[in-house]
Amino acid sequence: MKHQLILALLFFGIILSSVVNTQIGTLYATDTEPTDLGEVEITEYEGEDLSSIDVFRENSIKGPQYIDLETYRLNITGLVNNNLTYTYDDVISNQQNYKKVVTIHCVEGWSATILWEGVRVKDLIEQAGIDPTANTVIFYAYDGYSTSLPLNYILDNNIIIAYKMNNVTLPPERGYPFELVAESKWGYKWIKWITSIELSGDDTYKGFWESRGWPNDGNITPPVNNTDNEIPEFPSWIILPLFLIATLFVVAFRKRVFKGFKQGEQRD
Repeated sequence: MKHQLILALLFFGIILSSVVNTQIGTLYATDTEPTDLGEVEITEYEGEDLSSIDVFRENSIKGPQYIDLETYRLNITGLVNNNLTYTYDDVISNQQNYKKVVTIHCVEGWSATILWEGVRVKDLIEQAGIDPTANTVIFYAYDGYSTSLPLNYILDNNIIIAYKMNNVTLPPERGYPFELVAESKWGYKWIKWITSIELSGDDTYKGFWESRGWPNDGNITPPVNNTDNEIPEFPSWIILPLFLIATLFVVAFRKRVFKGFKQGEQRD
């Protein structure tokens, strides 16, 4: 009887220990489950320093736009074989994503170097089928803004529409859900809040700022070094001789004045 009691206690202890260990393991696993703390902006990428998102200035025509993704659609229209309509998820989940570090330069005088992440415009419009007569891509925005770029520029440079910058989703101020990364072009070509992409045969189309006098190509060109109109630099070697000549002239002039003054006193 005594042996049976001991065996029963041992068996009960084993069962109890197993249950306790299981519960502790479950609690421990739950407590260490990773918690999503949200996106964090990066400040460096592959050894290159990045600008902060905060350096951008608000200069849109109607202020930041706030778009509801439930109703948002990106339309591909114009000289294409088939008009296409994408949802936000269609674009970011069903297309190849690309990253590139590109600096945006604004005509106001500021610039920012950002890691952009997005999809190629080329992939979106080729799925619609590009008509051979198309030579221009026109972008339209939610706030009524528009701009255009040559089709060859879009295709040859792997131009993307970005949905992330510095590893965080575009904020509304920066064009959420999509901003065009128009590298080598002035900032007014970097259209935000894109809602429609049209293939066109009109290479003279002028967008919002272009129709108000800004160059249609938007090319960033280096300052012109016009040496023909430069004022020639005064040679430094001639300064000392001129100084000596001027000094001798002043001394001689003072002597003549002093001599004349003396002669005038004698006459008086």
